[in-house]
Amino acid sequence: MTNKTPAVRPARPYFSSGPCAKPPGWDADKIDTRILGRSHRSGLGKERLRYCIGLMRGMLELPDTHRIGIVPASDTGAFEMAMWSMLGQRPVTALAWESFGEGWVTDTVKQLQLNPTVIRADYGQLPDLKQVDWRHDVLFTWNGTTSGVRVPDGDWIADDREGLSFADATSAVFAYDIPWDKVDVATFSWQKVLGGEGAHGVLILGPRAVERLESFTPDRPLPKIFRLTKGGKLIESIFTGETINTPSMLAVEDAIFALEWANSVGGLQGLMARTDANASALGRIVAEREWLGYLASDPSTRSKTSVCLSVAGANADVIKRFAKLLEQEDVAYDIAGYRDAPPGLRIWCGATVDAADIDALGPWLDWAWENLQ
Repeated sequence: MTNKTPAVRPARPYFSSGPCAKPPGWDADKIDTRILGRSHRSGLGKERLRYCIGLMRGMLELPDTHRIGIVPASDTGAFEMAMWSMLGQRPVTALAWESFGEGWVTDTVKQLQLNPTVIRADYGQLPDLKQVDWRHDVLFTWNGTTSGVRVPDGDWIADDREGLSFADATSAVFAYDIPWDKVDVATFSWQKVLGGEGAHGVLILGPRAVERLESFTPDRPLPKIFRLTKGGKLIESIFTGETINTPSMLAVEDAIFALEWANSVGGLQGLMARTDANASALGRIVAEREWLGYLASDPSTRSKTSVCLSVAGANADVIKRFAKLLEQEDVAYDIAGYRDAPPGLRIWCGATVDAADIDALGPWLDWAWENLQ
């Protein structure tokens, strides 16, 4: 090594963009385990599932018009469920500026065979949102986890839209103030801003989405875990804690811990404030270093959670060695950029990260950079 090792280390070096850092103070011994070994359909099981749903509803400040439920297979499962259950009544537009948006394009083109209008942008950029035809159903990621690019707000979503807005919001909920009147379908998982565990998704349906489900039957077979209606009516019990299949109650209890922690730091406003503080701390680090930059050049569409950074002259091999150096020192885990993105670093700045750890990371980035020259 060619330069002096920094004196201060991040206390919690967890900067992965998913699964993300556990909430401060998390400990496995603090998880309520009364339900383990019991049925999720028992009185206690239903009570804990309803409690979790209620915490999420309150935290997100969801209007009474919107339903929220726990579904299988993380954010991916929730978004697939929505697409397969609702698309096909009208034309579809799919927006893609990173890998997960491209995934929804692939499914819509190759699996659902709906011949969508596709509006793309390169990594680091946002498509021209003015091109969107709101007579269509529109699929988009609110915050592109693998590109660090987000939509600026919900103003571009038409109030008089004829189609439905489908928002993959997994890196956005609990970090941004989402205008729910603009969102017909939203999905996320606990593993992002809450620092929860994977494998479970959350599905939010506005009234127009429910109307679609109850008035339109797609001309395709639907597996059991995608079925949201029975006899032409929404299965309301899904949104009151009676899950489609067996959930991990340990993951549910872990999510409850995270949500109760979130309430302790000020609820949604507290989570957004922590995210803003983390993004600002990283911004100061970037501003002070000529060799470091943002993949997303426009601050108005730059993610505050999954922040993607460019490193001057670095290729994929350099980034791999950069991340490995920091992991070996136990100062930053899992910060190499996504495999399909341009070579760079990706540092999670969501609410479960402490700003002091972002501050402490700066000198270590210098240390790794200098040792790779």
